[in-house]
Amino acid sequence: MEERRRIDRVGYQAKSVIVVCDTGESIFVETRNVSPLGIAFTMPAGSTDLKGKDIIIVADTMIMYADVTRQEEQEDGNFKVAISAKKFTPEVLQYLFEHIVEK
Repeated sequence: MEERRRIDRVGYQAKSVIVVCDTGESIFVETRNVSPLGIAFTMPAGSTDLKGKDIIIVADTMIMYADVTRQEEQEDGNFKVAISAKKFTPEVLQYLFEHIVEK
């Protein structure tokens, strides 16, 4: 039997922060849309190239561990970024719990 359901992203605007897992860099972004499988957001001009990197994004009440799958520069110099969710590993969760109070 063929699966007919789809998981689409829905509009969801919120101030958010991403943390690049390998460097610990924090970047403030604007979330545009979300789904259980990913999020799209805009990032300020001059930001780090995140394509292919692991990140953690915090948007209001959501925390997602993800891969950056697309980063496109827009006419205004900002970047439109798409991510794909990953399952949390015990190591990533431990890192979150140890460092979340530092910021």
